[in-house]
Amino acid sequence: MTHSVLCLGEAVIDFIPVQAEGGAAYRPCLGGSSYNVARALGRLGVPTEYGCAVSTDLFGDQFVAGLKESRVGQRFLQRLEAPSTLGFVSLDQAEPVYAFYDEGAADRICEAMPSDLALAGVGALHFGSIALIREPTASAYETLFLREAGGTRLVSFDPNIRASLVRDEAGYRARIDSLLRAADIIKISGADLDWLFPEISREAAAADWLRHRARVVVITHGKDGVSGWSRVSHAHAKAIPTEVVDTVGAGDSFMAGFLAGLHEENLLTPETLGHPSADALHQALAFGQKVASATCARRGADSPWREQVQSDGLGKAIHSCLRPRAM
Repeated sequence: MTHSVLCLGEAVIDFIPVQAEGGAAYRPCLGGSSYNVARALGRLGVPTEYGCAVSTDLFGDQFVAGLKESRVGQRFLQRLEAPSTLGFVSLDQAEPVYAFYDEGAADRICEAMPSDLALAGVGALHFGSIALIREPTASAYETLFLREAGGTRLVSFDPNIRASLVRDEAGYRARIDSLLRAADIIKISGADLDWLFPEISREAAAADWLRHRARVVVITHGKDGVSGWSRVSHAHAKAIPTEVVDTVGAGDSFMAGFLAGLHEENLLTPETLGHPSADALHQALAFGQKVASATCARRGADSPWREQVQSDGLGKAIHSCLRPRAM
């Protein structure tokens, strides 16, 4: 039986700046870190579920349609009579800057988390980003994360920090530090690592997490590529030159591509994840880079489909990550 990946976290309508007749305008796009990861995984053929709450409003309907279109399961999805979270994006800096409007939003107030029995058939859970900042849902996700850590399912974590949203910085730092020490798979950007632990090198941070529960640690370096460590191997994948439209969702697409690569190599299980070869780790990193690169060439968090990545002549290493999903 192939177990699924359950992505847990926010769903956000990203308003992306575009040029329009008469001046600048904003185009609404489906977004939210874990929502993006779920859709990208579904498009890559990995059995995927999405778990959060979305509104019963028109945007909530669009979130549901986006999951269906990307072949993502919805048995953990809740619909609440509450607004959708809106995020306005500025692309004037090296990294996107967000302004969120989420008071009382459906994805911020959900507290009902799946039981252990309900998670039958789930092999990995992925967490991250603003879902772990905004109460009351942040505490609910944290409880589920720590309940599952060290159990029969893998726990994947990308902090994807939005520092401007953090109000209780000391409390948030303590939460993220605790979760980093409990996760099986850690993906973190160099910028986020510098914000969390400015005095610690990339290598030292990876080594510290691997001494705790982590089996694989990945640190992205932007134009300098991405590095990955396990307890037995190390690998690096170069950045791929891309004509960038915007970088919205690039990190989420990389996360999905990396998980898809591990899934294809049968490494996405507690029994196999701890001992990836350097070659297998490199191929998963390189595939994540390719998926992220394709996303950067599009407006918004619009990740590529399996067939689209296959068609661009990537060769055996990439094709092997893209076998058809069993429906």
